[in-house]
Amino acid sequence: MAFYGFEGGAGLSRIATAVAIIFTIAALLSVLSIFIEKFILPLALLIIALSIVPLLSLFGSTHWIDALGGFPAIGSGQGVIKYFSLIVIGLTWLGYKSAPSRKYIWLNFLPVGLVLLWIGGMKFTAIEAQGIEGLVNSSPLMSWLYNFFSVQQASNIIGVYDLLALVILAIGIHVRALFWPGVLLCGAVFVTTQTFLLSYPGSWEKPWVLASSGIFIIKDLWFIANLIIMISFRHQICQNNQAVETSKE
Repeated sequence: MAFYGFEGGAGLSRIATAVAIIFTIAALLSVLSIFIEKFILPLALLIIALSIVPLLSLFGSTHWIDALGGFPAIGSGQGVIKYFSLIVIGLTWLGYKSAPSRKYIWLNFLPVGLVLLWIGGMKFTAIEAQGIEGLVNSSPLMSWLYNFFSVQQASNIIGVYDLLALVILAIGIHVRALFWPGVLLCGAVFVTTQTFLLSYPGSWEKPWVLASSGIFIIKDLWFIANLIIMISFRHQICQNNQAVETSKE
């Protein structure tokens, strides 16, 4: 909130309370929209609005790493750019009644591709390699990397994986044989990230209270939602194509 001129004191405390209320309302609308269709539209508008606020803070200077030349070397903004995923989910819900279209697949690919490209690219820097060391070292799924590679080499390998996964998924939107490999490769990134909530002690301030690292980690659930939406629209398009072919026969 420093971007908006709030850096502490009672003002920031009131904003924190307001944000808590807004997110609680969004959570309640999410549950209600599962059962009552009319809640989908207000939910979509709300999550778009609440995503715009943090995303605008990217125009400030605090999210960029001066030691690496500033933009596009991203620091604390790594958590902020994840709101692109949430805003895309809202936009998808605004048009969910329209005919299934490849544009929604591309729309939901954009935040997935953005975060894998941007944060994956950062893995090749020493700052990012050292930043993820605690996460990787505590993970039973990834700690083995340090048995064979240095901290920087392991980070480079993760970066290559991220970039390869997004390229395969992008191609898979048009080449059917690569769609599921792309989804699984990208999905593995975000599912593995969620395991850090269990393995990395720094994820929690105390039981049931996430620390800043935990908040950063749990936001990857949004990207899993993007992938599920991509699968859903791809399935609908395939069904429609099959129906058209059947009608022609």
